[in-house]
Amino acid sequence: MSETENNPLLPAAYDVVWSVAVLGALLLLVIALVSLSRTAKRITSFHALIWTLAAIFIPYVGPLSWLFIGRRAANAPRETRSAQNHTGSSTLAS
Repeated sequence: MSETENNPLLPAAYDVVWSVAVLGALLLLVIALVSLSRTAKRITSFHALIWTLAAIFIPYVGPLSWLFIGRRAANAPRETRSAQNHTGSSTLAS
């Protein structure tokens, strides 16, 4: 057997690289969707739909953008709303 012949039982390097890339994208997607489902009560259904579609149809960028940007944005309005309610209720009571 010469050195130029490939073993048909071993995958080519690009097959391994693409397999790792796909598994990484799927793992990020699952993590983002689980995080999104846990946060869905704090955001509108429209925003949840947009983030879900972005996570599904834009590999890597969609899930990573939810994990780094979307979760913070989903938590921020709750804090802002509670601060407004406290100041608004005191203003209305006066």
